[in-house]
Amino acid sequence: MRFDIITLFPELFAPFLTAGVTRRAFESGLVNVHLWNPRDYAGGNYRRVDDRPFGGGPGMVMLAEPLTRCLDAVRIERIDDAPVILFSPVGKKINHVQVEKWSASSGAVLLCGRYEGVDQRFIDAYVTTQLSLGDFVLSGGEIPAMAFLDAIARLQPGVLNDDGSHQQDSFNPALNGLLDCPHYTRPEVWQDREVPAPLLSGHHAQIERWRREQSLRMTAQHRPDLIEAARAAGQITPLDEKLLKKL
Repeated sequence: MRFDIITLFPELFAPFLTAGVTRRAFESGLVNVHLWNPRDYAGGNYRRVDDRPFGGGPGMVMLAEPLTRCLDAVRIERIDDAPVILFSPVGKKINHVQVEKWSASSGAVLLCGRYEGVDQRFIDAYVTTQLSLGDFVLSGGEIPAMAFLDAIARLQPGVLNDDGSHQQDSFNPALNGLLDCPHYTRPEVWQDREVPAPLLSGHHAQIERWRREQSLRMTAQHRPDLIEAARAAGQITPLDEKLLKKL
């Protein structure tokens, strides 16, 4: 799959693409990333990419024309009609279902806005999807783009040390969309705090039961909305309900 990123700050992506476990996806080409700077497609001596908003007000707005030229260049190289994703407060919040969908796609063009935003005419003409990390504002779309790519890259075969490890991630269908359970490692006792006995039992059924109970407990405590969603989908068993009543 291929992702073309339109950004005024391509240098921000260099450490992201070469560090951590997900670098395997980028270095191997499983997730092929190309960076494009709209300033390279701006006219005039100053290569201007923004201007003051009509109607007045603070801040600047990204110009439609340099973005259009940049997108045209992207499409010539891609030779396809890839969807254009803009990261903005208007967008739907990114969740696991969306990440899984995009991780099985052929990619997209990711537009990282800056300043007060992008000229709405460009959005109306070219943007096919808008996504958001949450109900807060960032200084640009680069961080959401990295988060989006990281979530996609780790789902690609061979990227994680254990291909099945992401199956136990929070929000995964394997956990019925619930939160993951707590995790522990050596030593068995740390600052007088012991590892829960079931994890030391060597009894796989007991361990799996404990993990399911803890997943339910964590979700009920921190994200009860996920419990309701799983219940509506028929994914909460009678045994689960008994534990939830105790909680």
